[in-house]
Amino acid sequence: MKKILLVAASTLFMSSAMADVTRHALPNNNPFPISRAVEVTPDTTLIFHSGMVPGPVDATAEKGSSKYYGDTETQALNVFKRFEASFKELGVDFGDVIKMQVFMVGDPAMGGKMDFSGFMKAYTKYFGTKEQPNKPARSAFQIAGLAGGPNMLIEIEMVIAKPE
Repeated sequence: MKKILLVAASTLFMSSAMADVTRHALPNNNPFPISRAVEVTPDTTLIFHSGMVPGPVDATAEKGSSKYYGDTETQALNVFKRFEASFKELGVDFGDVIKMQVFMVGDPAMGGKMDFSGFMKAYTKYFGTKEQPNKPARSAFQIAGLAGGPNMLIEIEMVIAKPE
């Protein structure tokens, strides 16, 4: 009887040490690296992380120029690196992200269309990989502009389910 209680208690303890998250795959085994929906239990701690924008990749270039920030892929990688640093402080990682919204400005080099492909090249280094298979629910939008000014092409915000 003591063994049963010990196993039950340790199982309960172990399950409470992780956020209770269910990720629902896209229909028809679609390999696109997002979840159709993500479900969390009411006792899960949620972190609503403010949007992050890229920092300069070439601080010697004219401030606000395309060389200053880089293309969409470069900017997205920069933003993900900034999230990585913030996540460390918050005690979470990319596997804990359950929802993401991506705001992209049209790239002048692409005739004013957002560079979704460039964003995806960066995104797939962090989500749906062998090392980090968890995929968030996600939306991506083309917008007219960001508060950061010209040639800033991306802002990303995330919701995280924090393990307890």
